[in-house]
Order: sequence, then C-alpha cells, then structure tokens
Amino acid sequence: MPPSSPDEVLTPSQLNTLARNLLEDTFPLIWVEGELGNLSRPSSGHLYMTLKDARAQVRCAMFKPKSTWLKFVPREGLRVLARGRLTLYEARGDYQLVLDHMEEAGEGALRRAFEELKARLAAEGLFDRERKRELPRFPERIAVITSPSGAAVRDVLSVLGRRFPLAEAEVLPVPVQGDGAAEKIVAMLQRAQAAQRYDVIVLARGGGSLEDLWAFNDERLARAIAASEVPVVSAIGHETDFTLADFAADVRAPTPSVAAELLVPQREDLLHRLRVLEARLRNLHGQRLNQAMQRTDRAGLRLNALRPQARLATLRGRQQDALRRLEQAWRLRLERETARLRHSDAVLRAHHPRRRIASLRERLAALALRPRAAVARRLHGDALRLRGLARSLEAVSPLATVARGYAIVQHEDGRVVRSVLDAAPGDRLTARVQDGQIRVKVEPREG
Repeated sequence: MPPSSPDEVLTPSQLNTLARNLLEDTFPLIWVEGELGNLSRPSSGHLYMTLKDARAQVRCAMFKPKSTWLKFVPREGLRVLARGRLTLYEARGDYQLVLDHMEEAGEGALRRAFEELKARLAAEGLFDRERKRELPRFPERIAVITSPSGAAVRDVLSVLGRRFPLAEAEVLPVPVQGDGAAEKIVAMLQRAQAAQRYDVIVLARGGGSLEDLWAFNDERLARAIAASEVPVVSAIGHETDFTLADFAADVRAPTPSVAAELLVPQREDLLHRLRVLEARLRNLHGQRLNQAMQRTDRAGLRLNALRPQARLATLRGRQQDALRRLEQAWRLRLERETARLRHSDAVLRAHHPRRRIASLRERLAALALRPRAAVARRLHGDALRLRGLARSLEAVSPLATVARGYAIVQHEDGRVVRSVLDAAPGDRLTARVQDGQIRVKVEPREG
C-alpha cells in the first residue's frame, strides 16, 4: 500500500537499515552448502564469492583474519559448507552472507555428526566441570598415548625433559587416524588405567582436518576418558581444533607442547624455591637456638639466687648438654637438606639439554639421507616409464613400418595414397622408403 502521508516516506538509507535489521534478527547464524563461484581475493586479504546451486546464488564475504584460517584453498566450482550471518550491505542494497567458517562439503556430514554427538553427551553430563579431576602437582610417571613417529611425541618429551627431568614419561604407541584407530586408542587408555602405575595420562596428536582427527571424536573414547580414575590431559591438533576427547578430558591443552608445560613445573623455579626454603630453615634453627640459650640463661640466673653453688654447676652442665644436642640436631637436619639439594642438582645436570641436542643431531643426520634415496628411487621409476613410452611410440610410428620394407606413397601436395582410386594415370608421386624418397609416375592400367 502507498504511504498515507508524507511523514511515512523513507529514504533509501532508512529502508536499507530496516531491511538489514530484519535480516540479521531473522537469520542470526545459518549453515549453507553450495558451489563456489565468482571467487575474488583482493590485496586486503578479504575473500569474496558466491554460493550457488542449479537455481540460485547468494553473495558471500569472509573477512580477514578468518579468511586466513581456512584449512583448504578455495577454488571455483568447489563444493563447500559455510556458516555465517545474513546481512545487508546498505551502500548498495545487496544482501549477503558474512562467513566466519567454511570447510569442504565432504566434511559437512562429519561436522553435523560431531555436533549431534557432542550435544547428546553434554546432555548426559559427560562434560560437566564437576566430573573433572585435578592434575597432580609433581607427577612421577606420565603415560603419553600417541603415535611414536609423529611430531607430537617429540614436542611432549622435549618439553618434559627440559622443564622437569625427574618425571618419567612412557610412550604408549597407537595409530592416531584411520580405520581401527579409535578402538586401539580406547584399549590403550584402559590398559594404562589398569596398570595403576601412572599419575596422569596424555592423549596427543598433531593438527589435521576434521576427518584426520575423527578417531578422537569416537563416543567410546569420550566415555572411556570420562570414566578414567587417572587424570587425562587432551592435546589434540592445533589451538583451533576441538574434539570430543577435549571436552571429556580433565584438562584440554591447545597443543602437545602446552600439555607438557601444564603437567610439570619449571626446574629453575623449583631450585629457587629450594634455596628459599633452605634459607628459611637456617633462620628458623638459629632463632630456636637463641631462644633456648636465652631461656637457659634466665633459668640459671634464677637458680643462682636461690640454690647453692653445686646446684648451679649441675644446671650449667645440663644447659651445655642441651645446647650440644640442639646444635647436633640442627646440623643433622641441615646435612640432610644439603644432600637432597645436591642429589636434585646432579639429576638435573644429567638431563642437560646438551645431551638431548646431541641425540637430536644424530637423528637429523640419519634422516637427511632419506630424501636423497627417495629422489633416486623416483628418478629411476620415471626413467623406466619414459623408456616404456618410447617403445610404445616406436611401435606405432609410420617410420617403423617403412623400416620393415614398406613405402609411404604421397602426392606432391602431401596427400597419402591409400587406394588405387587415389591416383590417376600421369600423376607424379613420391614413395618414401627407409633411406630416402623415390619419384614415380602413374602408368595407365593394363587391360
């Protein structure tokens, strides 16, 4: 209906603002699956595109830095699953989706399954904070469940050795992706709990796609973590990766290295604390010794005024004996504390980073030979394939036919004579044989 009065007339800016508010209130956050088109990435780092199907398309924008967090390279025609809010660009009156997440459509079904299972387990209380167990302050033995050949295990062991060498870390090897990985991780976790020898368990894995990390979204694994009597730390993927194991664990670390830092203290901090405690112990012993001497002196003065000289001498002897026992006890305590400090210092020196660096250098030297061998194998295989192709080309080449005694007959303009009907009497032709060409003339047919 037209406006009833001029007071109800809107400007384009007002109209677009009202339309934008209506869109954003109606569609706060939606998922859309479609094919990428009109892809553009200007120097600003923003990403502009359309999502389309067979009948329609919608404009989309993904602004920096979210556009730099994508785990794949967007390209024309790629089918994706995107999440964003619907809004309107008021300057042009175009409505568009402003995206905050985008993944290849192949991961869409996995993402929906993940969200559904996460919601169901959360409703059961499996992720409640009240179920979480505290980590031990000084763990003596740590189980690291991970792939023995991945980067995650090297990161965890390196940090543990640098920060707190007194802690013993045991690697319990499992596959971290692929068929059967979830079952083996669950079995290893239950075996580590049943062993009753570990103070804490770490689940570690490097980053990857949602499909790569899917073993850690297994419902059986989430329930096994929640039921564990031993505290569990989850260190799966990168900081932006989340799995059901992260939610079920007692502590979630953004990376395997951070998990190791959360588990053990820094040895320099412990040494400083030991020195502070030693100084306090010395001061305390000194104060108690002075107090005992002062009490003995006061008692001696009182007795000197009330007792005979013999009684006073006896009390002085007791006083000296008490002082000797107190001094002996103080020295014994001090020797014990000093011995403990020396032992800790010796253990820390035995795990000096120089030893770890030497071992890593030997490992690096061994690994350096592998790329050369791989390149040599690849070149050898390519050479064999090239020889096979050359033999195939030679087999179908016309020149090979000529070499066996046949000839290729052509007109002067290059047309090949395939039938007697292709040449007339008097035509001049060229016959190509193995070692050159022969000029021939077509004679009339006999008979």
